[in-house]
Amino acid sequence: MNREQKQGLVSSLNTLIQDQKFVAVTHYKGLTVSQMEDLRGRAREAGAGFRVTKNRLTRLALAGTKFEGLIDLFAGPTAIAYSQDAVAAAKVCANFAKDNEDLVILGGALDGEVMDLAQVRALAKLPSLDELRAKIVGMISTPATRIAGVLQAPAGQLARVLNAKAEQGEAA
Repeated sequence: MNREQKQGLVSSLNTLIQDQKFVAVTHYKGLTVSQMEDLRGRAREAGAGFRVTKNRLTRLALAGTKFEGLIDLFAGPTAIAYSQDAVAAAKVCANFAKDNEDLVILGGALDGEVMDLAQVRALAKLPSLDELRAKIVGMISTPATRIAGVLQAPAGQLARVLNAKAEQGEAA
């Protein structure tokens, strides 16, 4: 890789990282190619990304960004997980690490706030943005459904009473 290619890689990585809300740093030593592809697929499904990085180039890309505090974690075979949703990348990494001890989460940063392993795991336990939106919609729509049912019940009862009276009149 020549100097221009390295500069391009640093620039693209810098742009990618600046647009994210959360970045996690992991060690992936021991994962097979198929396991890495599985992890990348899970990340894509969750709206996140997972990328193996070169330590020196990543340190250069992180310099001057809100994730600059992560620079010290880049030693050994590292990869980053990133997402614009604060929970997605953390959840993907934590869930994958439960099943695969070869993926080791070193730490992360949420909007520039550096987090250790315990904080990343705690973040992963929170519901994602989409899950929160679904819960809010459910909470809002439930009372409306109940109100409609309550308002509809008296009219239905009145119709049944009138129908019963009409049937009695026909029988007589």
